[in-house]
Amino acid sequence: MTHTFIPVLIMLIVALGVGVVILSLNRVVGRHQRNPSKAAPYESGVPLLDTNRKRVNVRFYQIAMLFILFDIEAAFLYPWAVIYRDASHGNAGMFLFGEMLVFILLLGVGYVYVWKKKAFDWK
Repeated sequence: MTHTFIPVLIMLIVALGVGVVILSLNRVVGRHQRNPSKAAPYESGVPLLDTNRKRVNVRFYQIAMLFILFDIEAAFLYPWAVIYRDASHGNAGMFLFGEMLVFILLLGVGYVYVWKKKAFDWK
């Protein structure tokens, strides 16, 4: 079984070697000039107006995490559909269908819970 992983191991070694060679060549051949303009922050060609970082509303992060959570959960639907199509004959198909119904039910319960907690309301 380990002989099937030898090409993968060779590919990883070659990729690591190419990365090391490129970084080494950059260190040896490249110019290293330090100046204040390279160290200055750059935002769309406009210099910073304020040196302090502004506080971001926690609701922004909460909604972002909820989006990621529900987006990742929705991404599981496609692989399930492919497996369900191949195994839709017999008892395995009914088991997979019931499993997805439970998954969708739990996802819906989570969505309703978040909605009732008013996590989607931007105030």
